[in-house]
Amino acid sequence: MPDDQSQNASQDGATGALPTYLRIAESLTIDIGGGRLAMGDKLPPERQMAADHGVAVATLRKALAVLSERGLIERRHGSGNYVLGGKSNIGTYALFRLELPGGGGLPTARLLDLTKTQKPDTLPYIGSFPTGIRMLRLRYLSDIPVAVEEIWLDLRWYDENALNRRTISESLYHTYQTRLGLSISRAEDVIHAGTLPDWSPDEFGLEPGTRMILVERRAYDQHGSPCEASWTWYDPSRAQYFARIL
Repeated sequence: MPDDQSQNASQDGATGALPTYLRIAESLTIDIGGGRLAMGDKLPPERQMAADHGVAVATLRKALAVLSERGLIERRHGSGNYVLGGKSNIGTYALFRLELPGGGGLPTARLLDLTKTQKPDTLPYIGSFPTGIRMLRLRYLSDIPVAVEEIWLDLRWYDENALNRRTISESLYHTYQTRLGLSISRAEDVIHAGTLPDWSPDEFGLEPGTRMILVERRAYDQHGSPCEASWTWYDPSRAQYFARIL
C-alpha cells in the first residue's frame, strides 16, 4: 500500500512543504504548461497514475480535482481524464522547465538562505530599489537534487511578515501569489554554460566551480514590470530543460 505521508529528502528540516496531492497537481501542471501534455491528450488510468506517484487513488483524485478546478483537465465519467490546456490557468509551477532525463519528476525545494541585501551591479533590472531579497535554494525532482538557484526579488514586493523562512513554500511562485499578491505573468530564459557557485551545499554532490548548464531568468509581475531575476545551475546528467513551442 503506498504511503501518502512519506517524507522525502527535500522536506527534512524544510518549511512550507506542500501536501502530496498538491505536489502531484503541480507536477502535472508543469507537463501541461510546458506542452508535454497537449490539449486533447487522455491521461493514464487513475490507478496507474496513483501507482506511478506512489500514492493512494484517493490522493491522486484530489490532485486531479485541483487540475479540474484550474480548467486544465476534463473528467469524463466512464471515459477518463482529458487535457483541456488553458494557458491562463497553468498554475504557479508552470514556468518551471526542468524535468528528469526520462521526463517528469515531482518538483520540491529546500531554502538554503534568505537575506535582505544590496543588489549587485550585475543584477538585471528588476525594480528601482537599491536593495532586494536574495534567496538560495536546492531543487529536487522526485527526491533527486538536480539544481541550485539564486533568486532576487525586488524590494517593492517584500513583506517580512509574509515572506520569511517559515512562510516560503516549496513552490516559490505559489508563495508570491498567496502571501504577497504577486503573480508572475511571464518569464524570459537564457540558457548557456556556467560554473557551480561556491555556496552550493554538499548535498548537491558536486564541487563548486564544476561546469554546469545555467538558466538565467527575468520574471515579470501581473502589471508587466520586471520583479525577479534568478540563476539556476543544473546537472545535465540528472535533469533536462524542456519546453514545447506551439
